[in-house]
Amino acid sequence: MMPASPVLDALDRRLLDDFQRDFPLTFSPFAVVADRLGTTEADVIARLDRLRTLGVIDRVGAAFRPNVAGVSTLAAMAVPEDRLAEVAARVNSHPEVNHNYEREHRLNLWFVVAAHARTRLDAVLGAIADETGLEVIELPLVESYHVDLGFPLSWN
Repeated sequence: MMPASPVLDALDRRLLDDFQRDFPLTFSPFAVVADRLGTTEADVIARLDRLRTLGVIDRVGAAFRPNVAGVSTLAAMAVPEDRLAEVAARVNSHPEVNHNYEREHRLNLWFVVAAHARTRLDAVLGAIADETGLEVIELPLVESYHVDLGFPLSWN
């Protein structure tokens, strides 16, 4: 049985729809968002925290083209099925890991690592290999494609 979807009210949907792109880059961005939505900064922050807790969103943050601010790489691992949850949690424990996902492939766990410098990125990849006892395979960027990660939640 699928878990019930979280109930989002109209303001939640506007918050998610209207600010996937062009988030205000100011000293008090949540106050600007609140003003545009006709609510308070505290309400915006509380809603985002609730949406994160519910698993609707993972984070609020900038997305940059690869290797524009620091360095990043895609990596993959061949993880025994019975260790997948444990290894994914270990990978996610590193703040430099943006996300990971399971793939239907021998290399079944893929993840993106971003760091301020190549030496730090290498240290994170090495730590993951040491902590899990599994090989980490780096998949360097060969050709860049723009993938728009924004999508509307409201269709009317």
